Amino acid sequence: MNHPAPATGPLPDPWGDLRAHTAARLALGRSGTAIPTRELLDFGLAHAQARDAVHLPLDADALAAKLAALGCTTLRVASAAPDRATYLLRPDLGRRLDEADARRLGDAPQTGCDLLLVVADGLSALAIERNAMPLVQAIVQGTPQGWHMGPVAIATQARVALGDEVGALLGARMVAVLIGERPGLSSPDSLGIYLTWQPQVGRSDAQRNCISNVRTEGLAPAAAAARLWWLCEEARRLGLTGIGLKDRSDAVTLEAVPSGGQLAGS
Repeated sequence: MNHPAPATGPLPDPWGDLRAHTAARLALGRSGTAIPTRELLDFGLAHAQARDAVHLPLDADALAAKLAALGCTTLRVASAAPDRATYLLRPDLGRRLDEADARRLGDAPQTGCDLLLVVADGLSALAIERNAMPLVQAIVQGTPQGWHMGPVAIATQARVALGDEVGALLGARMVAVLIGERPGLSSPDSLGIYLTWQPQVGRSDAQRNCISNVRTEGLAPAAAAARLWWLCEEARRLGLTGIGLKDRSDAVTLEAVPSGGQLAGS
């Protein structure tokens, strides 16, 4: 009996199709008892990029200039964390304003705005540098008729809850914190949006709605802005945000196209 000749050359990679749909590290292979050198180097690079994103300072002056060019009024605030090392070790300080800034905002006239944007460095200033401007532009351009936007607050050494104090002092009906998310090994520049109805110190995460992974490889700015405004409209109708407000925007909003494009039908 003749047997077929054994196949020569490398076998097809059964994981290839799956890798085309995810940035996750799948089936890295091996070299002896270790992973291949290329995969080890790629992991080291991703880890270094994540660490750099955490420690990179936010260029608040450049951001303020870009927002001014967009026609936005800005104000600068800082948290009670005096430096990056303290910010990382004391999350509680990142949730409250610096005393001087708290007094300054407390003495300022309340804006009475419907929505206040707080752009915060969070755990990735890189996310703000790359994604904040196109997102703010999309939010401003998509403002529904009858809505009053407040100034854009630029916050440094900030956690999400810092927006509660800023919004309360300025008399905002709602606050949306645009913040750099904790970097992952495939996403050092992911931006998150946290929306809170009637912000005040002591609000919990259960009282917020989150839109995550706003970035070129994730949720496009136009789609994120459309989702935010849908949530804002529903929050105003229901008088709340958080677990009582389910995000059903995908069922009623227009389908988004890849980053840089327009919403279908717009």
